[in-house]
Amino acid sequence: MTSVKQFQVTFDCAEPERVARFWCEVLGYVVPPPPEGFATWGDFDRSLPPERQGSAFACVDPSGVGPRLFFQRVPEGKAVKNRLHLDVRVGTGLVGEERLAALEAECARLIPLGAVRVRLLLADEENESCLVMQDIEGNEFCLD
Repeated sequence: MTSVKQFQVTFDCAEPERVARFWCEVLGYVVPPPPEGFATWGDFDRSLPPERQGSAFACVDPSGVGPRLFFQRVPEGKAVKNRLHLDVRVGTGLVGEERLAALEAECARLIPLGAVRVRLLLADEENESCLVMQDIEGNEFCLD
């Protein structure tokens, strides 16, 4: 029998800490403690060579259930639609107007954090409604 593997989700981005803190707010994740011997992540970051400072950041599910999110600085900007995206499950079990209200409420919470509303996809014969959004660096995600 094959064992289930743990995984992390990695984001390429320009500003790892900024994007990580955005996703902490979206998901209720937290920044893990800094490595042993460092009082803060800033202290750890300053210990790195200048070219590596600010190059990575992470956040974790405080309950330990969800995957770790890792953010790494890359030189190129985002050019095309994501091939993979997160679905933030805010409407699970809801249908119709109740589901739309939950999606809209979460959208309203995220916009002041820097998220951008892209489009509402209304329910059809196969799928419930969802709301396509972008994070602070333009990465697509859905409120589902």
